[in-house]
Amino acid sequence: MTNTVFLHITVSKVAMLERIRSLIVSPFLRLVPVRAARRFARQQEGAAAIEFALVALPFLALTFAIIETALVFFAGQTLESAVSNAGRLIMTGQAQNGGFSQSDFKTAVCSDLSGGLFDCANGVYVNVTTYASFSAVNNTPPVTNGQLDTTNLAYTPGGPNCIVSVQLFYKWPIYVSLLGDNLSNLSGNYRLLVATSVFRNEPYGPAAC
Repeated sequence: MTNTVFLHITVSKVAMLERIRSLIVSPFLRLVPVRAARRFARQQEGAAAIEFALVALPFLALTFAIIETALVFFAGQTLESAVSNAGRLIMTGQAQNGGFSQSDFKTAVCSDLSGGLFDCANGVYVNVTTYASFSAVNNTPPVTNGQLDTTNLAYTPGGPNCIVSVQLFYKWPIYVSLLGDNLSNLSGNYRLLVATSVFRNEPYGPAAC
């Protein structure tokens, strides 16, 4: 009888311990996946930060290179518009009848380049040349040893019916290279922007050519 009672008590204790264990351990086991997921999320955030640190430099370099390429293109188009407008002053005889010097003509050019994109006073160079025929026109930029040679730039607007070439030069600084494709074509990391307009002067007076 005594052994039976003791066995019953022992079994009851074991059952109670199993019940307590199930009540405590089961909720803990249910919490483990949540905590593991949280740790995994934190690890993913760290991985994202590391990945961004690895790609940040080439990404920013590519972004600035694209912006710089767009600026160079926009500056070139602006220069083309300026040479077209200024060229009309010569083509219609306004510059000749007004007694424009090279400095006066450059001032007219700079009026079309206002806005801060260009340092027109110190950076824009003007070359106006008269030719006997269109086939004789030479628009090769005067570059020597990687530098813009401004010593032979002229200003000869010609008279009525003369064939004239108007060129504008500007040294645009380059700061970022696009994946090894450097935009610079002058030494010192500059790109020479060239805008050209070739035309025959209108017969605004007695023929001079």
